[in-house]
Amino acid sequence: MVEQIVSTILELFGSLEAVPFGREILVFIISLMPILELRGGLIAAALLDLNPITSYIISIIGNVLPVPFILWFINSILNWMRNSKHFSKIAKWLDGKVEKHKSQIEKFGFWGLVLFVGIPLPGTGAWTGCLIAAVLNMDRKKSFLAALLGIVMASIIMMILSFGVLKSVVG
Repeated sequence: MVEQIVSTILELFGSLEAVPFGREILVFIISLMPILELRGGLIAAALLDLNPITSYIISIIGNVLPVPFILWFINSILNWMRNSKHFSKIAKWLDGKVEKHKSQIEKFGFWGLVLFVGIPLPGTGAWTGCLIAAVLNMDRKKSFLAALLGIVMASIIMMILSFGVLKSVVG
């Protein structure tokens, strides 16, 4: 599923490839996005035939960048969305995501958040993990560190999958 979304984004914004560093910008933007995050960024990098080390660094930066904003501001944003007639459905959907996964993080705390962010499965990642950590009022500095460790863990797994397995299938 992630691979299909990434391929669609690459098709839509393929003209960026003609711009200097356009392929790297695409990887960065995909890595910033919720759901896709660095998983999508590294898949895109492999499909775009970028240098693995450069792609690794770009994807991590793109995935880490939103983390502090999520940890420090998401509760205020969610409260506003819950009271908005236009965004209340999205807030309800996000609350459902938190409810679905919060026991995994609550049970193991810091290490639960590391694993939740670090194991690249659908519905996991830095965005969702930090959303849950913020709603649970976990310590923000520890949550940031846990998310960072999880991102590094996910990046290693995805490097192997994207530039190892994916490259041998596609390339």
